[in-house]
Amino acid sequence: MSFTIVEQATPRLNRSELAVPGSRTELFEKAAQSDVDVVFLDCEDAVAPDEKETARKNIIQALNDIDWGTKTVSVRINGLDTHYMYRDVVDILEQGGERLDMIMIPKVGTASDVYAVDMLVTQVEAAVKRKKRIGFELIIETALGMANVEACAAASPRNESLHFGVADYAASTKARTTVIGGPHADYGVLTDKNGDAPRDYHWGDMWHYAISRMVVAARANGLRPVDGPFGDFSDPEGYKAQANRAGVLGCEGKWAIHPSQIAMANELFSPSEADVTKAQRILDAMAQAQKEGKGAVSLDGRLIDIASIKQAENLISKAKAISGN
Repeated sequence: MSFTIVEQATPRLNRSELAVPGSRTELFEKAAQSDVDVVFLDCEDAVAPDEKETARKNIIQALNDIDWGTKTVSVRINGLDTHYMYRDVVDILEQGGERLDMIMIPKVGTASDVYAVDMLVTQVEAAVKRKKRIGFELIIETALGMANVEACAAASPRNESLHFGVADYAASTKARTTVIGGPHADYGVLTDKNGDAPRDYHWGDMWHYAISRMVVAARANGLRPVDGPFGDFSDPEGYKAQANRAGVLGCEGKWAIHPSQIAMANELFSPSEADVTKAQRILDAMAQAQKEGKGAVSLDGRLIDIASIKQAENLISKAKAISGN
């Protein structure tokens, strides 16, 4: 273990994160009553320019009036390059009470972007004597943001999570796609020639590098990496495939842009009963090995060691958080 100890962000379940436009008040109660882990009320992309002020007021009222239960509640503010952002922060923190947990900062490009919002939030918190400190969610959705992702992740002690904004990232990098998430038929390789035998074509994951880099930056700074939206909510199998690959790469969860995606995200980013049972067996086996003075032992024909304990403990810890124990 390095002498540098990574402090972990505030622990929260983040398997599913539901986007709710601030202009769609009829969706607020439904979101509050859903099984989603995190709700973010949106002031940004999902709200038309002439509805920005109304959406902000709707969100303030919702924070004060709606019972959000134990859900984590976040607000996505407008970008730092707009004149809406400062009023989002000031009005919502001054008038929205104590219920808000996090602010989502879109299109983060540099550490200075995070610093700027941190400064404003800190001033407002002090002015209104807010008791609960606001956390930050950062969306990495531009080439600039990905180039500076490590610095952005370390830019503020308020940072809690990094999110991959695939649609804006694709636009920023000029990727040849118009869909929100998912694979592309042209991103693949042919197997080598073998005489006259047919050659197989293997699809690849065009977002693998971006998500992997974001995950490393997040974990190196104790943050939660979260995969962003999958636009085709009529394709549950496609959503599951994208969520599974994100989970394998280390993501904690995935966005839901439609209520039908919540249950899938919760299931896919929750350890199965079989996984929990196996993790407990690993801990039991290692406890016995340590009693016998051994640093490693075999279980089901596989080597397990100290690193296996950490993996098992992480899994069991998440299972306990989900069950509320």
